[in-house]
Formats: sequence, C-alpha cells, structure tokens
Amino acid sequence: MSVATRIKTLIVDDQVTSRLLLGEALQQLGFTKITTAGDGKQAYDIMQKDPHHLVISDFNMPVMDGLGLLQAIRTNASTKRAAFIILTAQGDKALVQKAAALGANNVLAKPFTIDKMKAAIEAVFGAL
Repeated sequence: MSVATRIKTLIVDDQVTSRLLLGEALQQLGFTKITTAGDGKQAYDIMQKDPHHLVISDFNMPVMDGLGLLQAIRTNASTKRAAFIILTAQGDKALVQKAAALGANNVLAKPFTIDKMKAAIEAVFGAL
C-alpha cells in the first residue's frame, strides 16, 4: 500500500474547478482520502472535527484566506502537525516568507504541474 493512500488530504479553494482539478491530480498520485472545502473557515471547521494529515490551500479566498487558515491550524493543538501547502497565483516573495514564518511546509505558484505537486508533497512525507 502506498503512502498516498494513507494520507488524509483537505483541498481548500473557493473555485470549484480548481478543487476538482486538484482532486483529480491527487487521485492520479494515489491519494484516496480527499475532502474539499470552499474557504478557510469551512476548512478549519472540518479540521477541528476530523484532523487531516495534509492541507493544500489556495491563498486568496473570501471569509478566511490561506494564511489565516494556516495560522489557525498552527495554533490549535489537535491540528498543528498537519502538513500545509499554500497555492498562489501571486509569486510574491513577501507572501512566501510570511507563509514560511507561519509554518507552511511549501508554497506552490500557479499554474503548476503534477510533478511539482508531487515533489512538494514528497518533501514532507517522503516518496509516494
């Protein structure tokens, strides 16, 4: 059984199409336990009820953005160990630095390839 099949993953993006495409990409990598949320608040509520191993979140979202979600997850004892990857269309160095300071495991600039996504996940969990 591959590592990917054991990793509970939460995809967070306000764009339905982005959530679907990301879910399909993760399934191609072998992931089977995938949950989705449309904003950071919804994702945080999910994480409190059912902590996931990996959160892949868009940065720019209404209600609670990706950095707000990251900060909330990192300050909660039951969720703080989750791996966190931020996705952004803004290749802003300040954003990357802030995400790192808040404890993001990786930042991926959109658009990205499935190979880059795999590498970002493997940097945290090892070979899939």
